[in-house]
Amino acid sequence: MRVYVPLTLHSLAEAHKAGLLGPAPVDAYAVTPALREWYVSDDIEELEYAALSRAAQGSLRRLAADPRAPRRRVVVAVDVPDAAVTADPDRGLDQSALGEVRLVEAVPLKKAASVHVDADDAEEDVAAAAAALGAADQGDDDAQFTVDGADDHELMWFGVQEIPNLV
Repeated sequence: MRVYVPLTLHSLAEAHKAGLLGPAPVDAYAVTPALREWYVSDDIEELEYAALSRAAQGSLRRLAADPRAPRRRVVVAVDVPDAAVTADPDRGLDQSALGEVRLVEAVPLKKAASVHVDADDAEEDVAAAAAALGAADQGDDDAQFTVDGADDHELMWFGVQEIPNLV
């Protein structure tokens, strides 16, 4: 199963240094039954893109919690056995939890398939989105518009061997 782990550049640097995505449990996103139902598609590439997008939103939340981190969303895609993934069945259809899973063990970074990171030109919009996240969560429509602005930027694809250049 491919899972998408939301990080920041700081936590990517820590994972690179340790050689590990962890410690467990590791929050991630994947193509879950609820995500399939919500997205209404049988195209696996579209569904994986939806899971990647959910992980990018998770990365934005991490940025909001770490004001010192560079304002660029980071997602690591990793392939793990299905048995290594759990999902909370009570939150399966909760809109805010679509695609959420947990890795029950830390994962060696060498098992990562790719890394997805915002380009430099996204930093201003991502910074504004991270700052507006709390107000958006409280129902502020203008703040939600600002948060949604980060989604206007596609994450760039990088090979795992490029992590040292990213951090």
